[in-house]
Amino acid sequence: MSETKHSVINRGIVNFPRKEARTLRFSLGAPRSARALGDGSRVVFLRSGGQEDPVTSMWMSSWNSQGKHCETLIADPRKLMQGAAIGEHLGHADDDVPDEEKARRERSRESAEGIVDYSVDDDGERAAFALGGNIWVADLSATVADESSSEGRHARCIHVVDPTDSSSLGAQDSPKLNPTISPDGSLIAYTTGRSLVVIRLSQNDVAESGDDIKSEELNAPIVAAVDLAESAGEDVRIGLAEFVAGEEMDRYAGFWWSPDSRQLLIEHYDASNEDVWYISDPANPDHPASRRRYPRALTNNAKVGLLLLDIWKPQLSRVAWDTAAYEYLASVHWVAGHDALILVQNRRQNGDQILQIPPFESSHDSATAEQSSSRYVLDNNEISDLHSILTHVAQTHSDDCWLDLTPGVPTWSPKGKLIDVRADETNDTNRLYSDGRAISPVGWQIRSVVDASDDSILAIASKDPRSFDVVRFSYDGNAEVLNDEPGLWTASQSGEGIVIAGRGMDTARSQMTQFFTVRDSVSHETSAKTAAIDNFAAECGFTPNVEFVTMGKHALRAAIVRPSEGSGYEHAEKLPVLVKPYGGPGHQQVVLAQSYYWASQWWADQGFIVLTADGRGTTGRGPAWDRAIMDDMAQVTLDDQIEAVQALPEFAPEADLDRVSIIGWSYGGFLSALAVLRAPEVFHAACAGAPPTDWTLYDTHYTERYLGLDEDTYRRNSIIDDAPKLRRPLMLIHGFADDNVSVANSLRLSEALLSAGRAHTVLPLNGITHMTNDEKVAENLLLLQRNFLKSSLSLR
Repeated sequence: MSETKHSVINRGIVNFPRKEARTLRFSLGAPRSARALGDGSRVVFLRSGGQEDPVTSMWMSSWNSQGKHCETLIADPRKLMQGAAIGEHLGHADDDVPDEEKARRERSRESAEGIVDYSVDDDGERAAFALGGNIWVADLSATVADESSSEGRHARCIHVVDPTDSSSLGAQDSPKLNPTISPDGSLIAYTTGRSLVVIRLSQNDVAESGDDIKSEELNAPIVAAVDLAESAGEDVRIGLAEFVAGEEMDRYAGFWWSPDSRQLLIEHYDASNEDVWYISDPANPDHPASRRRYPRALTNNAKVGLLLLDIWKPQLSRVAWDTAAYEYLASVHWVAGHDALILVQNRRQNGDQILQIPPFESSHDSATAEQSSSRYVLDNNEISDLHSILTHVAQTHSDDCWLDLTPGVPTWSPKGKLIDVRADETNDTNRLYSDGRAISPVGWQIRSVVDASDDSILAIASKDPRSFDVVRFSYDGNAEVLNDEPGLWTASQSGEGIVIAGRGMDTARSQMTQFFTVRDSVSHETSAKTAAIDNFAAECGFTPNVEFVTMGKHALRAAIVRPSEGSGYEHAEKLPVLVKPYGGPGHQQVVLAQSYYWASQWWADQGFIVLTADGRGTTGRGPAWDRAIMDDMAQVTLDDQIEAVQALPEFAPEADLDRVSIIGWSYGGFLSALAVLRAPEVFHAACAGAPPTDWTLYDTHYTERYLGLDEDTYRRNSIIDDAPKLRRPLMLIHGFADDNVSVANSLRLSEALLSAGRAHTVLPLNGITHMTNDEKVAENLLLLQRNFLKSSLSLR
């Protein structure tokens, strides 16, 4: 390697903390959230304008009539907000993001601004999205590529409002959340949290708005609304997902369209039985604390139910199931030609049911429906008194430990096969099932289902736990991997098209590629079109020096990162060790994606050998591996990190096991604090970020899955009582605005340490949530942790 390359690497390492923070971990400017449309020849995706631009726009990828690939700007939030008569926005496009939308973004770990989510109709002709609590619609059918170039032309976008004189009780002057267009593109449903509103778009509403971004407001009449009366209580919501659904189930929707666009399933929940928690701003004592409900482990959950709104009849009904036995609404799927499916779980999550909601016949008179509107005002008693629709049990499952949730299932194939994912414990594989018959091969761990056709099922699955592959499984058991290299991949499919996005170890930037199969209508011969979608994200300036190994008696998958050539530490005979795990259930750190090791490389070039190991409980290894942590989460996950450290010299003789530090965030923060408290002979210093130190302070759905309902189990797995054991340097880091892992966790451990006379360091982050998105905070956190660990280990 030349001296010039050494300089480039060193410059990349020096600039890494600030650059990583300013680019949101090198994500800005990268395409994301892709969805194939209609026949599959078009793909909608989101992307910001550059390496440090946080405002995300909507784009389309397609081919013009000359076969040139085009990337067409559909909607630029800055232009939309400047032109719209909805307030002046001279700064960020997200100045007016409603609190409810901020909460949803926190649950989904959404860091960007602008257009961060959208919905499209079945034909891919219209898209709906929210900006600043208002609704916008883009005419995708008019987004055609220019005949003479590959640039394309802008979509027609217009701001949609419902008339103020017919606003529903809870909708007037309230932010409009989660606008979702109906499958036929004629209606939009949205929620305010206290109202679920359906508005109508006429056939030409958007098309008549002009050839470019428009500032006019389109008055769309309300055709149906369900409002909560004030007497329903301040903690009752409609059309929104409750906290644990978004935080733990990856379910962010609170209402769902029927395939024929005539009906809506609508969630309502009452959180008044949950604990009341307050999040304060200590740096500004004149600011009032914000009040919220939190489903703390071993306490009450929100009461969740479903309504069925028939827009055409019109009629509002209540969907009935045994909510006392199955209190969690885990997923909802509605496929054309088949009953809606819901998956419900019991409190312990060791029993579930797939329930069918039978069809509700509606008299369809579109002419009448267009002239009238229906409105319902409900309190809790009125919800209970609604006509009940009884569900049918399609399948019931149980497990000695717990039942996992898999995104995308249960669902139907077009011809009515019930598709599900379950643990085949005999073969230690999470497998696809069709009408109760296992169809995916043993050894392929299914992570999510993308699409189910009558010929095959498209899924994200792993044979090597380090690779999330896009795999097409046929019903006869064949598996075809569609991504070209191992890595971290996702996909969207429609018609004859598919878009695959993700990253591997070979390139710094993520990749997004569109594939479309063209079929000649006469000869029926096929040809393929492929296009790579542009990525404008910054690069860190170095390639991580990673070695993947399998270590210890449990065959732990691990990654070892060594100093770069030219770093000054490349030939060191001894290097202190930095253990950098997540290490907890439901998440992996050792994957075949280069971006996972950029921060590790920065640490290595500060003079450490960096070790990351995925222990028992992490995903991708099968049911037995997942469930090994049952009731003993703390000790099992710690034992695996100890095992990895002790095995390290076999692969890295330069590792100095007399100077071992550990850092982590969230569960990784818990594991870091746990390590120096319970294994000080192995771990000599720790930085613990946002650690859940007392598991009774974390939410029900996550914690009770692993620790059950016995208070003694929680005491054994928490670390407050371990405080007197501390004899190693420990830094606790926590954001005061964290509504996921409350700052009370770090404060209670600090209090216990103080009571025991144990010195420690606390780094409070005012105004910071569970995501450290402030660039100054993110940058300085790395530097402060480095300095703390070097001082603690007596390093220069």
